[in-house]
Amino acid sequence: MPELEKYTGLTREWTKYINLNPIQRGGILSPEARRVLSEFGDGYSVCDWCRGRLDEISKPPVSDFYQDLADFLGMDVARVVTRCREAKFIVFSTLAKPGQTVVVDSLAHYSSFLAAELAGLRIKEVPNTGYPEFKISPEEYERKIEEVKKETGEPPALALLTHADPHYGNLSDAKEIGKICHEKGVPFMLNAAYTAGVMPVNGRELGVDLLVSSGHKSWAASAPTGILAMRKEFADKVLRRSELFPQKELALLGCTVMGAPLLSLMASFPSVLERVKRWEEEVEKTRFLVRELEEIKGTKQLGTRPKQHHLIHFESTGLAEVSKKHKRKGFFLYEELKERGIVGIIPGRSEHFELSVYGLEWERVKYVADAFKEIARKYDLL
Repeated sequence: MPELEKYTGLTREWTKYINLNPIQRGGILSPEARRVLSEFGDGYSVCDWCRGRLDEISKPPVSDFYQDLADFLGMDVARVVTRCREAKFIVFSTLAKPGQTVVVDSLAHYSSFLAAELAGLRIKEVPNTGYPEFKISPEEYERKIEEVKKETGEPPALALLTHADPHYGNLSDAKEIGKICHEKGVPFMLNAAYTAGVMPVNGRELGVDLLVSSGHKSWAASAPTGILAMRKEFADKVLRRSELFPQKELALLGCTVMGAPLLSLMASFPSVLERVKRWEEEVEKTRFLVRELEEIKGTKQLGTRPKQHHLIHFESTGLAEVSKKHKRKGFFLYEELKERGIVGIIPGRSEHFELSVYGLEWERVKYVADAFKEIARKYDLL
């Protein structure tokens, strides 16, 4: 049928460009992960040797992977779920009762707030320092925990910290905040969606009780994949068994992610273990790009300095002024970059934009810097 032809021969234009989208850089598949997409693309292909529990499958080695994943994260137990946001909801709904309060940082991803809301929880928000650093401090976590105790007569049911936030790429002091939470008797959940898988993260060393992450954002895996890891003392509650179907873990609704998404996460695991060893070099690439782009008139990096994470938020009053006079308005920057083989900046933005060069070779990082400066010279900003 002609009207259905739009669903055939689907391709993605961006694969031929340098992609700077910060939510995509850490999710680019390894060659081995691309291979398993077709091998395990059929719906229940992972279940050839299943006896009723996904996490107990040994061929392919799902059970081994779950334990290796937990060990890598410095936790005791790990599961793969559909998304990081689902992992947060599972934790909120199993460790807190409706009406209780959780402490959440103000830079958290919107899905953190939705997960708490869906679980029927009250939210006490930890403020940041505002422009230009937007820093989250351990002292503010302590203050908000005490506020909750004063207002409700009990400590918060849980505290959530976004390890590196999605707005400015600030890397918060998880270890110090974890210490405060333990001193106050508050379970501590770390949202490592932007950190675990791209940089070294050890939950045990950071004092984390529960750790959630995003496979398709930071683990070179296909979507949807989320990670839920925890200390063993929390597993009985979070992963408690169903009374009706005792073999099944209730909050996970039995089996979770399977097939191509799960196998891509597994297939990329060896390369992920290797790439986190190169994290210092990735940080240096990021700092290099900041130095280069801040030579452009009116351009500066927002967030804490120096950069400790690959996500960069730039503010550019210079590019914003150009957009006011340009016939394409704010779209001019996206189009100028695309002409030079670069995509990933949100179309229409010029005054504020986020990007990442994580995983790019130095040659390409320098090309990106040169492209921005070439555009700046074209519009007399350099």
